[in-house]
Amino acid sequence: MDDDLFEKGLAMRKTVLGAEYVEKNLAAADDFTRPFQEAMTAWCWGFGWSDDVIEPKTRSMMNLAMIGALGKMHEWEVHCRGAIRNGVNREELRAIIHVIGIYCGVPQSLECFRAARKVMAEEGLE
Repeated sequence: MDDDLFEKGLAMRKTVLGAEYVEKNLAAADDFTRPFQEAMTAWCWGFGWSDDVIEPKTRSMMNLAMIGALGKMHEWEVHCRGAIRNGVNREELRAIIHVIGIYCGVPQSLECFRAARKVMAEEGLE
């Protein structure tokens, strides 16, 4: 593994998702899951998130749309927190969920609204 890419990814992952969340995930990794955690940190966060081409706020908005389309609600909630940390506001979250509803269906947008309300309440945005 490219240690530089891992370290760059680790810093970005902590910035977006919060150091406490990331450290908890890494501490919970064992011999079975640690290689994936390390590779994902280097690849997703070091390679995918650490260039300057797309600003973090836009990446967060893209992620919410894609993860919402996949219906991966635990990850959607995690990235909703990160999106808020990256400057995505309440109205932008609503607009993203509207797009998810249009392209992925009303039931999926309702799931995203539920998750967003929970996160916004916990983050003091409601």
